[in-house]
Amino acid sequence: MKYHSHKDSAVKAGFADALLASLAPGGGLWMPDKIPTYSSKGTARLGAMSFADCAAELSQHFTGDEFTTSDLKNICRDAYDFPVPMETLSGEHLDPALPTDAEDFVLELFHGPTLAFKDFAARFMGRAASHIMGKTEQRRTILVATSGDTGGAIGDAFLNQDGIKVFILFPKGGVSKVQEQQLTTMGTANSNVKAIAVDGTFDDCQQLVKQAFGNSGLTEKHDLMSANSINVGRVIPQSFYYFWTSIQAKAAYPHRPLVYSIPSGNLGNLTGGLIAKQMGAPIDRFVIGNNTNDPFVDYLNTGTYTPRPSVPTLSNAMDIGRPNNFPRILALHDDDYDAVKKVCWGASFRDEETERHIRKIHTETGYIMCPHTAVGHLAMEKFAADIAEPFTRITVGTAHPSKFADSVERILHTDIPLPEPLAKAMRKKKRMHVMEPTLDALSDYLETHA
Repeated sequence: MKYHSHKDSAVKAGFADALLASLAPGGGLWMPDKIPTYSSKGTARLGAMSFADCAAELSQHFTGDEFTTSDLKNICRDAYDFPVPMETLSGEHLDPALPTDAEDFVLELFHGPTLAFKDFAARFMGRAASHIMGKTEQRRTILVATSGDTGGAIGDAFLNQDGIKVFILFPKGGVSKVQEQQLTTMGTANSNVKAIAVDGTFDDCQQLVKQAFGNSGLTEKHDLMSANSINVGRVIPQSFYYFWTSIQAKAAYPHRPLVYSIPSGNLGNLTGGLIAKQMGAPIDRFVIGNNTNDPFVDYLNTGTYTPRPSVPTLSNAMDIGRPNNFPRILALHDDDYDAVKKVCWGASFRDEETERHIRKIHTETGYIMCPHTAVGHLAMEKFAADIAEPFTRITVGTAHPSKFADSVERILHTDIPLPEPLAKAMRKKKRMHVMEPTLDALSDYLETHA
């Protein structure tokens, strides 16, 4: 597989170079030259595999000669050593024997080590990067901007790996208490993962990372690599769970349309789903749920894309006013607005609506949603209100509700037990560097710590 810049299709790279370089020359996003496609017979064969083995086969199409079939199987089996459950709102597992009215599912993508969907991409990316670097003895300094969950997943995936240092930039006061504790307690004081609290918004953090990569002197001096979803190595693995779970869902309800609802910020998760659909995953449509940071929903409604400064909300991981992956979505659809709108439908919601929905779902079903999952489910319900025929609904559950315990407990007036990984993090002492959102401040810190 070759990759090209979305800004200039003549600019090419293999998977290893695209992964380690993060951005193409000129700031372009790497895009695969072609999307592999599977027939219905091929998807059925993949659906009979375990998730890890299905991911390994799909990844063969996107990687290069640096990886053998055995390498990719080992990487995926190691990365995906946790379940990928699909739950009904009554708490039952998806099964072909379920009654026909059991059609509203939550795809729980938060059973990895950091309890967020970012583990799927981060763990594959970390193992793939280490495999490449181990052969070439390269070194990298990873810069990652996070609105909450990405930093934790990347830090965990690269913790204690030789030749790699990780700097996690997060907005000071802009993540949940549990998320901040998780971000700032990884490893030891001398470990290769450092947390930086930026006195600004997530957009400021993201802009700092882009500015650093736009500075050739800084990039070359520190061998910079991004682990944000600007890196194609983050986006490709997010297609794997859409591909595999859609086959399971279609087997259960073969005669119904299949719709996924995705709570969306930087649009990497949606990009992965769109890639899966183009590969042959039996997905009919995607519903996009935004909070009040909704430039993509505005685009779907008007055809005009207008990025803007982000504002803080209850669903903080989606507080993104300039989503990185919007150009990739356009590129996948040949810059055709009608083609994007045909497969994507969106709605946005205020915090008050999100809070009411968390309470409603908990009262009616006993299920506890994190604020982001609640936004996605709200969007699915709004979409379904105008659809007469039955269809299979899958809302993507992006994080364990305990990661937002301070908000969810206030909304539900009940305690949310912390899983052991988070409880352990809450007992540790935080370590972080606080800085202004300037490239000079970041450069100074890298000078002494990279």
